[in-house]
Amino acid sequence: MNKAIGLTPRPGPLRRGFQVVLNTVAAVGTVWIFAIMLLIVADVVGRNFLATPIMGVAEIAARSVVAIVFLMLPAAALNGTLIRADFLVRGLRRHARWAVHLLDTVFALVGAVLFALVAIAAWPDTHEAWAASEFFGVRGVWTLPTLPFHLLVVLGSGATSLAFLTVAIDSAVQTKSERGH
Repeated sequence: MNKAIGLTPRPGPLRRGFQVVLNTVAAVGTVWIFAIMLLIVADVVGRNFLATPIMGVAEIAARSVVAIVFLMLPAAALNGTLIRADFLVRGLRRHARWAVHLLDTVFALVGAVLFALVAIAAWPDTHEAWAASEFFGVRGVWTLPTLPFHLLVVLGSGATSLAFLTVAIDSAVQTKSERGH
């Protein structure tokens, strides 16, 4: 691509494939939000108008919030849509574009390490949930296994770490190309 007018090269097929997978997983999180919303509305209607609440809605919603975050986080990290204060970046961009890429590289590397540590820290609970066939809810009334929720935290953290690592590599390459000019 033409670097003289500030265009960045298109991502390679591996990066695009990774992005498609993570965006699809994030879309599942969006559908899950809609499903939880419908479940909550149905519970409110059942509770207030029919005197028949839906059992476990609060517990399901509470577990779902964490799961949804870890479904959506990897795509947000890879796509650069995480919330950040950019007052420093705006000032640096005018004077030293390479410094912006360097900051992005450092931020992404720190994110990769932190989310790898989250995945490692969450693994023992995930293994225990699997080994003990752990459930939540009221035994005899309704229960759900905790393993899928624990597993989403581990897999989501691992995917977020990989996404940040991908961003770090891209930012480091851009830092090098900006410094070369």
